[in-house]
Amino acid sequence: MEVAAVASAPSAEEVSELRKHTRLSEAQITRLHERFTALDRCGKGLISPSDFQSIASVASNPLLSRVLTVVSSSGDGNISFVDFAKAFAVFLPQTDRQEKLRFTYMMYDIDGDDKISNSDLMEALKMMVGPNLTDVQLQQIVDKTFIEVDSNRDGFITFSDFEKLSLPISLDNAHVLQF
Repeated sequence: MEVAAVASAPSAEEVSELRKHTRLSEAQITRLHERFTALDRCGKGLISPSDFQSIASVASNPLLSRVLTVVSSSGDGNISFVDFAKAFAVFLPQTDRQEKLRFTYMMYDIDGDDKISNSDLMEALKMMVGPNLTDVQLQQIVDKTFIEVDSNRDGFITFSDFEKLSLPISLDNAHVLQF
């Protein structure tokens, strides 16, 4: 089996785009590229969902497929280097609260219509808790959440609603990875 050659360093274009849209340093971009290249088992410049499944510490995460969908610019779960680096940038300590909240919001917005519906929240919670709660219990949680959070009672949680919900929550040490 022939393995395609993968660049050992990120391209100047990738570095430029990432420096413009993230708070990643050039050294961090280079380190991330090394990790990306190691994960790209086929050498195609993409990390596939099956590549992630081969990482024991990640494969058991019930939200893996959702994270890959949110992070993938193509929406198919395949991650380019730029997708990979932008996703990691969200977890930098210096990334602002708004960006971290937006990422979290997207995790719940299953259908990607920029609002969280009853079914979006139900599906996200099912992914998180698995068989530990019944559908009836989950629906009770969803209903209570909507009563507390849906400010205009239109049946959707907007980003603004989500933001207000998270005001008392400190994200200083949440959504942080060191690399």
